[in-house]
Amino acid sequence: MSSWEAPDAGQERTRLEFLRHLEEHPADGVWRECAAGHITASTAVLDASRTRVLLTLHAKVKAWLQLGGHCERDDAALADAALREATEESGIGGLRLLPEPVQLDRHAVRCGGRDTWHLDVQYVAVAPERARHRVSDESDDLRWFPVGDLPEPTDDAVRTLVARAVARPW
Repeated sequence: MSSWEAPDAGQERTRLEFLRHLEEHPADGVWRECAAGHITASTAVLDASRTRVLLTLHAKVKAWLQLGGHCERDDAALADAALREATEESGIGGLRLLPEPVQLDRHAVRCGGRDTWHLDVQYVAVAPERARHRVSDESDDLRWFPVGDLPEPTDDAVRTLVARAVARPW
């Protein structure tokens, strides 16, 4: 994140906030046990044509979201966590993750029985042609949606992520 070039001033402020969080919590800032909040990794999964996005109807949140979640001790980097989570939650093997994040998002969550923050580093992955997905235990549903016609309920962060994912050079 220290070398990531933010696409706008708001994202630059968020990037600096994430870096400050990691400075203040060097031992646990990426783990869910960090009460002040923790870094997470998520992915907008696009089909090969970049015209559809795979979203999950999150079982706890009850909204359509990108795939992603918490870092695990075996993840060597945030990109590894993003790809692992996208693969686990979609059931799609062979996802191709673009190496740089698309955006950062800080949002309040109830995690581990307490109110906290997810400092989410968001990536883009491309699914192989004719990829078949399966619903995981973390989802009530999992579907492809046209990138210009996202379902409700969702939020502006997901809409912005999808727009940035589609606009991203490949």
